[in-house]
Amino acid sequence: MTDLTPAQRRDLRARAHHLNPVVTIAGNGLAPNVVAEIERSLQAHELIKIKVQGAEREQRDALMEELCATLNASPVQHIGNILIVWRARRETEKAAPVTESKPVRGAATAKSAAAFAAAARRAALAKASAESRRTPTPRSRSGSGSRGR
Repeated sequence: MTDLTPAQRRDLRARAHHLNPVVTIAGNGLAPNVVAEIERSLQAHELIKIKVQGAEREQRDALMEELCATLNASPVQHIGNILIVWRARRETEKAAPVTESKPVRGAATAKSAAAFAAAARRAALAKASAESRRTPTPRSRSGSGSRGR
């Protein structure tokens, strides 16, 4: 559990203001599946709100301490039924690079790119010739309009 400076805590409280609770802790307390969900949420978002139902203030304080100790997180704020917790995102192990190079399905080669460009040019020419054939018919202006002179 890392300690936050008052300035860091103030900044995190401001950032958490618009957040909705992502996890609700109810009668079962910190069950393993609840801890796992909080772990996933911290990894994804770093800063989360947790809603606690049916517990008194002292129980919520103890729950906050147990939660932060278990997940190596920092308590930001405890206000009413809402706990705000922060933990820096942990680095995930990256997959080993593939040494064997396989052709990617649907990958563009120089030959297919040239064929695509030629097809695009043909389509543009066909469109232009179709538009040139559609000449608007001129409206004749005979003196027999609906306006009386």
